[in-house]
Amino acid sequence: MGSWPWGWGSIPGAKPWESARCCWMKVPSVMDRDTQFYRFPGLEPEPAGVHELEEELVEALALLSQRGPDALLTVALRKPPGQRTDEELDLIFEELLHVKAVAHLSNSVKRELAAVLLFEPHSKAGTVLFSQGDKGTSWYIIWKGSVNVVTHGKGLVTTLHEGDDFGQLALVNDAPRAATIILREDNCHFLRVDKQDFNRIIKDVEAKTMRLEEHGKVVLVLERSSQGSGPSRPPTPGRNRYTVMSGTPEKILELLLEAMRPDSSAHDPTETFLSDFLLTHSVFMPNAQLCAALLHHFHAEPAGGSEQECSTYVCNRRQQILRLVSQWVALYGPMLHTDPVATSFLQKLSDLVSKDARLSNLLREQWPERRRHHRLENGCGNASPQIKARHMPVWLPSQDEPLPSSNCAIRAGDKVPYDICRPDHSVLTLQLPVTASVREVMAALAQEDGWTKGQVLVKVNSAGDAVGLQPDARGVATSLGLNERLFVVNPQEVHELTPHPEQLGPSVSSAEGLDLVSTKDLAGQLTDHDWSLFNSIHQVELIHYVLGPQHLRDVTTANLERFMRRFNELQYWVATELCLCSVPSLRAQLLRKFIKLAAHLKEQKNLNSFFAVMFGLSNSAISRLAHTWERLPHKVRKLYSALERLLDPSWNHRVYRVALTKLSPPVIPFMPLLLKDMTFIHEGNHTLVENLINFEKMRMMARAVRMLHHCRSHSNVPLSPLRSRVSHLHEDSQAARISTCSEQSLSTRSPAGTWASLQQLKVIDNQRELSRLSRELEP
Repeated sequence: MGSWPWGWGSIPGAKPWESARCCWMKVPSVMDRDTQFYRFPGLEPEPAGVHELEEELVEALALLSQRGPDALLTVALRKPPGQRTDEELDLIFEELLHVKAVAHLSNSVKRELAAVLLFEPHSKAGTVLFSQGDKGTSWYIIWKGSVNVVTHGKGLVTTLHEGDDFGQLALVNDAPRAATIILREDNCHFLRVDKQDFNRIIKDVEAKTMRLEEHGKVVLVLERSSQGSGPSRPPTPGRNRYTVMSGTPEKILELLLEAMRPDSSAHDPTETFLSDFLLTHSVFMPNAQLCAALLHHFHAEPAGGSEQECSTYVCNRRQQILRLVSQWVALYGPMLHTDPVATSFLQKLSDLVSKDARLSNLLREQWPERRRHHRLENGCGNASPQIKARHMPVWLPSQDEPLPSSNCAIRAGDKVPYDICRPDHSVLTLQLPVTASVREVMAALAQEDGWTKGQVLVKVNSAGDAVGLQPDARGVATSLGLNERLFVVNPQEVHELTPHPEQLGPSVSSAEGLDLVSTKDLAGQLTDHDWSLFNSIHQVELIHYVLGPQHLRDVTTANLERFMRRFNELQYWVATELCLCSVPSLRAQLLRKFIKLAAHLKEQKNLNSFFAVMFGLSNSAISRLAHTWERLPHKVRKLYSALERLLDPSWNHRVYRVALTKLSPPVIPFMPLLLKDMTFIHEGNHTLVENLINFEKMRMMARAVRMLHHCRSHSNVPLSPLRSRVSHLHEDSQAARISTCSEQSLSTRSPAGTWASLQQLKVIDNQRELSRLSRELEP
């Protein structure tokens, strides 16, 4: 036992309090006449002890910094509602954004709930919260723990967990409790809303709601809010503003046009109505419908008024349309190339604008701004291709112009290689559009030698499991999982397929090559590559990915899928290298290197790869290698424990979310959690509410998607000696992350070889095989 920080020496075999008591008995006491307390003479700690205490202090402070936000939230919830500060109300509101039970409620309702929620803890399992037949007095949300729902005659009906709610039905219907709620475990925490507050919030929401009708049908639902508070609010006369809650697509667009100003921007952090609409319109108003509606508004004229008034109205409305289209093009850029409806609309609009000198000048003024936005929003994180000059600006750059990087975005019209295996493991490569359907792939195969009528296309993973692909499935080449391959076979041969040898992964470790590169440089190389992939993702791909290919045709999520596949590749790479390293001492060194690699990735704000490496280290095949872990120095094990805290999934990954808010861009976020949030929003909220578009859902989706723009709002500038990537520099970058790699550490190996090996990692993703290798290392 080490020495105590207060100067008490340790006594072998004694407990801490016994050691302290013995020291006190040996030391003559000194009585202070005024304060009357005992003073103990301090002993100078040993230098080694000071260093150890300093490390413990740093570790304790790190732990407190991660747990502090949770403590603040709990303190805020324990306060009586009337005593909560504005900062505490904001803290509770942010927590409610990630609670499943209230996902369907508007943000204004969540804010009202934040002001009335009560914290109710219960310590013992088996406690009855309320019984069937009791009068309903409260609505409960499970914040921690779980409960059993029991009814007379049926017994246990279901079990509710963290994020679920119960008790609301009795309040809405003013009826007795329909079931008995029993705590399933110790230390359950609940958020409670009392009936009086619940009914008041419902009435307040109804009082603030305004419904617009046309021909006897509601076409727009607005919610009144205080001036200047909250997003997605078109300006309206008077002291109040209105948030769009739901409406028909045409009416939402009409309201948006009225809200357009000359300086309206899709990147305005305070007024997000434009951004919310542009990011999500494909969900409820596809390009064909949007373009037709905009042309209709462009040609529309007021029914009455003087000639001067009509002319002013038409000019203002057309300027609003140009501003909207300008922001639309800036956001989507080359993605519109592959949509014939969009390109036709832009050509028509250009022809119409060219006939009006005022509109032509306006378009020229807005063009430099669109070019700036292209650099971040055209799906390629690099400088935009130069725009060809004509008598007036064109909307889109030429599709034939080369892209600045081979790692740039994959667009819907691009052709990609489809590597298709036969049962004998011979491979046929076809160049087909990335959005090609399985039916189109089979039609192309029919033109090749060796084709047999009636064959089917399946995907096979490294374990040999085969899954048939539907004829209408699209983008199958880019949506393949790690070590999956496409096979074309006769239906009766499907169950006889074996994986291609390349799917099985390597059989020899490449750890010796990793020794030639310092851990910091390795992290820098991985981060540089991750940035090239991350910059290729367009914001809207997240929405397309969550909705699924069955909802949207002729769009691709290939860039996002490529980035997600890299995450899986990296975590299995860590597990693969450790399982293939047979020498215990070298394996321990490699384990130490991977732990330090995770620390450097976190330091470089590459949180996606940080999680991938940590997941690889926590793989069951690695975590069971007890003798290998025991070889690690105590300091490295402490570092790993500290890094593990960021992986804490409790309270919907609150530790990670708080850490992310403290980081300034550029940052690569943990993408799987962002996609989980998007799925949570999509599945927890109906797209249609009373046959109207639920725009509150669109607003929540857009808010989550804007995280990508925030993380990339400052440029990442890699200055690695491994390769020169001058084309990735931005002309107007104001801030950058500098990736430093020492030339000395890389001089012993070919830079090109190092870079290539990290881009194309060979891994074993079959968990059974990893477990088998692990048992061979340590039975």
